[in-house]
Amino acid sequence: MTKAQIVNDIAKKTGIEKVAVQASVEAFMKAVKESMMDGENVYLRGFGTFIVKKRAEKTGRNISKNTSVIIPAHYFPTYKPAKEFADKVKKTVKAAKKGSK
Repeated sequence: MTKAQIVNDIAKKTGIEKVAVQASVEAFMKAVKESMMDGENVYLRGFGTFIVKKRAEKTGRNISKNTSVIIPAHYFPTYKPAKEFADKVKKTVKAAKKGSK
């Protein structure tokens, strides 16, 4: 599902104009991004958590030059779904796949 499809779906379900829904979705995404860039996690009860994780420095290999390369420590965003949400997805997708066989 794309962002445009999400906007269309919300607009249909709520009766709010697409322009207003688009602005809300954009503002939500901007708020999540800014929080994560500040090193804060974003918790959405029942949906999941957007987490900023730190990856430690490590030594990698450049195979083409046969040399070692230091990969510096860095932060990266991840998403962890809420347990009840993940369980519902498992059940629904399993049932859908089972029915299509």
